[in-house]
Amino acid sequence: MEQSTYLIGEIGQNHNGSAELAKLIIDVAARPAVDDLFGHKLIGMNAIKLTKRDLDYELSNSAFSKPYNSIHSFGKTYGEHRNALELSNEEHFKIYQYAKSKGLEVVETLCAPSCLSILNYFKPDKLKVASRDLTNLPLLDALAQTKIPMILSTGMGGKEELDTALNTISKYHNNISILHCVSEYPTNPIHVNLQSISYLKSHYPDYNIGYSDHTIGISTPVAAVAMGAKIIEKHLTLDRKMKGTDQAGSLGIDGCWRMVRDIRLLELSMGLEDIFIEPAVKEAKTKLERSLAVNKYLSKGHTISEADLQLLSPGDGFKWTERNEILGKKLKKDIGTNEIIYPDFLQDI
Repeated sequence: MEQSTYLIGEIGQNHNGSAELAKLIIDVAARPAVDDLFGHKLIGMNAIKLTKRDLDYELSNSAFSKPYNSIHSFGKTYGEHRNALELSNEEHFKIYQYAKSKGLEVVETLCAPSCLSILNYFKPDKLKVASRDLTNLPLLDALAQTKIPMILSTGMGGKEELDTALNTISKYHNNISILHCVSEYPTNPIHVNLQSISYLKSHYPDYNIGYSDHTIGISTPVAAVAMGAKIIEKHLTLDRKMKGTDQAGSLGIDGCWRMVRDIRLLELSMGLEDIFIEPAVKEAKTKLERSLAVNKYLSKGHTISEADLQLLSPGDGFKWTERNEILGKKLKKDIGTNEIIYPDFLQDI
């Protein structure tokens, strides 16, 4: 089997400002996928993703002080709200350690060059560039200098923006993945345009191509894998009814488990670009296919004509394409109505 799809469970701000809540979401991501029917050993989720902002480089003064009266608000102003959802470098490190203890890699979305201070505590396995920062070339330059593998989301950019970003990063390294993305939360199915995955695979063959999903449910990321996405990113939560703007569009505990299971089963299902009879269907083929049979009682010595024939199961006798081996032959024994014709029923065969 080809290398499995890299599955990222995005925690984002669904931790609601609590490192302990983030750890509980990691438990969801680390839950093993199980195939109860056939017993295949399935690979679980590969990584979780956190986001780190520096609010000194995040908002204008007016945006920071603007009242924020949403039911999902964690502060009276938008700045207070954003501050309440930030975790310290130390907390990110503790979450990193917990994820590693669960066998998961850690991807960090860093939203300002100053956020690279996190490297004083640990080295993320990958750095993610959010869709909004695809055109933030100073940030891309700073992140690329670390030589840590990078993932770009295209949710707010087209080919020109993507090419400029790739040129900026590739001055330092070329370990880059590109995720098709639509920055609509949640994303209306008519806006998803999964064909962009095929476009990216065709036009950017030197990069891993994936999909960052914001649709409701799991059908779209599963379909993305069928189209060749090698990375899937999906928001996770403990409860889709929790406070927080991203919770309702995220996967809950059961949804996460089903997505991982279905993607891993899909990977097993892809197979070869060929058409052939799978050995596993041999028994069903014999039982269910049709063979040439008589449609009436025929006596010994009868000469078989096409008017005597029909097709019935099982499929262990002559096929319709082999009827010339039967026509004109004499029976050497009686044969009852609706019975298969076997070679030992015929003379001179």
